[in-house]
Amino acid sequence: MKPIELGRMRVHKVHEMDSPTPLLMNLPGVTAEDITRMRRWYDAPGEIHPDPEQCLMTFGVHSWVIELDGKRILVDACDGNHKNRSIEAVHQLDTDYLGNLARAGFQPEDIDMVMCTHLHFDHIGWNTRLESGHWVPTFRNARYVFGQKDYDYFKANPEGEAVHFEAFQDSILPVMEAGQGELVEADFCAHREVGNGVWLEPAFGHSPGNVIVNAQADGAPAIFWGDVIHHPIQMIRFDLPFAFDADPAAASRVRQEVMARAADEQIMCFPAHFRGTSAGHVQRDGEHFRYDWVRE
Repeated sequence: MKPIELGRMRVHKVHEMDSPTPLLMNLPGVTAEDITRMRRWYDAPGEIHPDPEQCLMTFGVHSWVIELDGKRILVDACDGNHKNRSIEAVHQLDTDYLGNLARAGFQPEDIDMVMCTHLHFDHIGWNTRLESGHWVPTFRNARYVFGQKDYDYFKANPEGEAVHFEAFQDSILPVMEAGQGELVEADFCAHREVGNGVWLEPAFGHSPGNVIVNAQADGAPAIFWGDVIHHPIQMIRFDLPFAFDADPAAASRVRQEVMARAADEQIMCFPAHFRGTSAGHVQRDGEHFRYDWVRE
């Protein structure tokens, strides 16, 4: 997709892969009525079917690169290549992510900062790459920003989080050992100041330390919401627990709050997993919400 310009800021999408999974495996409780409502504004062929049992939840996996004031900030680092994962669909990937980064206009050494909304495996993988049998930081000139709360949680190898601990070992620890990682609180300001720069905001629930990235620079505000919302169906069923939510009740509450604010303030949204152009605006739709994608 073409870069999106918002005042002094320009945002680029860097695609890694599309990952289809059964919808009800991730979001049990979705009904045919919910699907009918969503299909008024989202009806992807091969993914969405009137019968929820036949629907897929296809995740678009990508990073966003923010260009602002001469800085290049990469938000969320996808799955990564050549990594051993206990989930077969992302085990030993070999994608053209770095080629897509180059086609967006960037080499790894051009990135000044990497920000991870949370430390799940599909948001940290490209933090490192394999060189001569060792994991080294992919973005050698970057300062990597990791939330302290998630870092402490995953470092302890918590029960039920095996795939994320695998990623922690090969995609977080090597960055810290290289001296490029910085642990920050959930209200950290990464560039300039709140309202005129790039800053974090707590969005705990999906993971213990989940955050969103806000950005604004003499233009419309932007939000990079990571996994607060994974798929358009959650615009309608924001109440349902998602399979990977650490605290489902908190995640649902945050999901609804973020959508309400995005709709009421007409914030430009940059989801981590929506397909197509991904970027767009949340709109109110009665007691629910809907999404309008930016067109190519």
